[in-house]
Amino acid sequence: MGSGTRIRPMPSRRTNGLSDHAEADISIWKEALFGAELLLLHASPVYYGFGIPRGNGSAVVVIPGFLGNDEYLGHLHGWLDRIGYRVYMSGIDLNAECPNLLIRDRLGKTINKAIRETGGKIHLVGHSLGGVIARSVANQRPGDVASVTTIGSPIRGVVAHHAVLSAANAVRTQILRDHGSQVLPECYTARCTCEFISSLKASIPENVMETAIYTQDDGVVDWRYCLSNNEEANFEVPGTHIGLAFNASVYSIVAKRLQLANSK
Repeated sequence: MGSGTRIRPMPSRRTNGLSDHAEADISIWKEALFGAELLLLHASPVYYGFGIPRGNGSAVVVIPGFLGNDEYLGHLHGWLDRIGYRVYMSGIDLNAECPNLLIRDRLGKTINKAIRETGGKIHLVGHSLGGVIARSVANQRPGDVASVTTIGSPIRGVVAHHAVLSAANAVRTQILRDHGSQVLPECYTARCTCEFISSLKASIPENVMETAIYTQDDGVVDWRYCLSNNEEANFEVPGTHIGLAFNASVYSIVAKRLQLANSK
């Protein structure tokens, strides 16, 4: 299917809330092809701002995925700036921390700065786990958020390649060791009862426009868990999970959806 194609969710497992935490039967080797997407991005007119709607100067906060930092989203950041948005990196040095603490501290400061400097609502764009965090923020601060865009984000449950689950377990152990009583015992699991998890279980507020971009060739997470319950918000693109950060089809959808959110 091509850019912007919508399909009906077809999960084989239960996907209400975040109850699922299982190994996905997917091929992670596909992710080695992400470099091709980066090359294609530089060859695409979209990357240079041709044939896409321009921004209006509103703020966009870009949030990295699991074990990632702001640097790998530099292409997306620079592109959003070129097409007319005021872009803010998340301030997350490494996304391997309790999401509740990230939202409260580093990301929260960035969001407050973006609102203060632009004087309006912000847009949140997150890749992978960054998109899950973005949805949580949108539910916690609906009056401050105009739209939330998730890119390859497992917003329905943690169903991923076993290597990802193993890494997540290691991060959880480190979080508990570093923060102790500052976090709940079930931190970094779907069983946690913190504000981050609680807000994810709620529907996105009606005044916040949501977009969920995914690829069926995802080699990291089960793509069916990246779909919103709002079928009109789901957009399929070709490509890999990592490569979604450098995907011209993704960029085109992001530009159109940001413009639509700004027109409301």
